[in-house]
Amino acid sequence: MKQVFQIKITLKNITPLIWRRILVKADVKLPDLHKIIQTVMGWTNSHLHQFICKDKHYSNPEYDDEWDDRWQVDYSNVKLSDLISEPNRQFVYEYDFGDSWAHTLKIEKIFPAEKGMKYPTCIVGERCCPPEDCGSAGGYEDLLEIIKNPDDEEYESMMEWLGGYFEPEFFDIEEVNAALKEKDFGCFGG
Repeated sequence: MKQVFQIKITLKNITPLIWRRILVKADVKLPDLHKIIQTVMGWTNSHLHQFICKDKHYSNPEYDDEWDDRWQVDYSNVKLSDLISEPNRQFVYEYDFGDSWAHTLKIEKIFPAEKGMKYPTCIVGERCCPPEDCGSAGGYEDLLEIIKNPDDEEYESMMEWLGGYFEPEFFDIEEVNAALKEKDFGCFGG
């Protein structure tokens, strides 16, 4: 019987926490897990990424001019269950090496796939992820301070850059799950 991992994804170095709890099949390949994380967190998949587990970096060698087989692994055919096989273990997903958005992925539970249940799915989460290219955790904190104060000299330009609106507390689980269903991760069905 297929197994499902319940994973809590927490964006590091941000307070209050920005997080999601998802269910994915244990045999999901890391490139698909990357796309799932992008979808549930709200990122736009416009930067490099890697998974870090047990001192190994798992990513796509096509995007790295300085690939080193001693500590880097081509993740194309690596399944989540190849990295982690028991609950209460965690590893790191890093997105955008310039801003260095590090996420802790903690395997909270492992259980049999439920017949008729669609995976992946997001079961809960809090807060909107930071806008792309806002300059890491420090830049995000600055952005939040600026948009709280319409009298700030940078307010107008920041709001224009944000497209006129940004609500850091917003999280729409229905929208996230609809987006997950639209994409083909090769891992749906119970």
